Amino acid sequence: MKKNILLLHTGGTISMNMNNETGAVIPNKNNPLIGANPVLAKYANIIEVEAFNLPSPHVTPKEMLTLRNLIVDYTKKFSIDGVVITHGTDTLEETAYFLDLTTRYKFPIVLTGAMRSSNELGADGVYNLVKAVRVASDDQAREKGVLVVMNDEVHLACNITKTSTSSVNTFQSPQYGPIGLITTKKVHIHHMPLRRQFVEVANIEKRVSLLKVYAGMDGDLINAILGMNYDGVVLEGLGQGNVPPAVAVSIDKLLEENIPVILVSRCFNGIAEGVYDYEGGGKSLEDKGVIFATGINGQKARLKLLIGLNQVQSPVDLKEFFAK
Repeated sequence: MKKNILLLHTGGTISMNMNNETGAVIPNKNNPLIGANPVLAKYANIIEVEAFNLPSPHVTPKEMLTLRNLIVDYTKKFSIDGVVITHGTDTLEETAYFLDLTTRYKFPIVLTGAMRSSNELGADGVYNLVKAVRVASDDQAREKGVLVVMNDEVHLACNITKTSTSSVNTFQSPQYGPIGLITTKKVHIHHMPLRRQFVEVANIEKRVSLLKVYAGMDGDLINAILGMNYDGVVLEGLGQGNVPPAVAVSIDKLLEENIPVILVSRCFNGIAEGVYDYEGGGKSLEDKGVIFATGINGQKARLKLLIGLNQVQSPVDLKEFFAK
């Protein structure tokens, strides 16, 4: 029996065309993927909705919340067995992670996109969409959290990141790898997450900034945050989670104003933790109250802090929240 799949379109390269004269990739007024049901009907009963039609750099946490609310609304109206979302690749991993933290369904929510526009040679949009629908319809994909399907691979939202500007193999999960593969005949899921987190959010009102730390960085940018009404700061630190001395001084000022500071590593692999005990070293920062985020990159740590600060009841216990 075919599954009922909610298909949400949001725009992105998967819905764009290339101008043959200029080579520029431009949005379509009408998403060419809409109405691809005859191709997808082989695999599932499709309920198709255009949530919005935006290039992914235009997508903000408010649009991510709109997607989350659409999923909630449609599951109340219809019997939904899975969700597929088409999305631009620049911010796809962030939307996926946002939904992973703010939904708790047993059925799969799968995001997919394309690296080549719909009329470009070797276009991968419809191909990835079909594979995403197949995964969303497969019982193996249940209770795995939010997934990303691209290039015949299945990845967890918490691990995946865009690693190449243009390759169709851009999405990778550094250190962890994909949790599944898709062949012509089958979906193969070979491992699953140990745990998931859930935060109830109704609005995105708080503000969180993200800065990458670099050699010789001064504290002026961080000092400026104090006067800009930000509610939290995420820093992509050096190595295991270290910063230059001038940055450490500015971090002290943030903590004195009760502005939470989350520290991740700018490295692709490894765990950020307080090890080095010198001025700006991770151990000294941790002792002062800086919170280390384990196993996620800077853009996801920013979303996690934003979601935690916007919890419906009250802000989450951030130290506990980021320890998991």
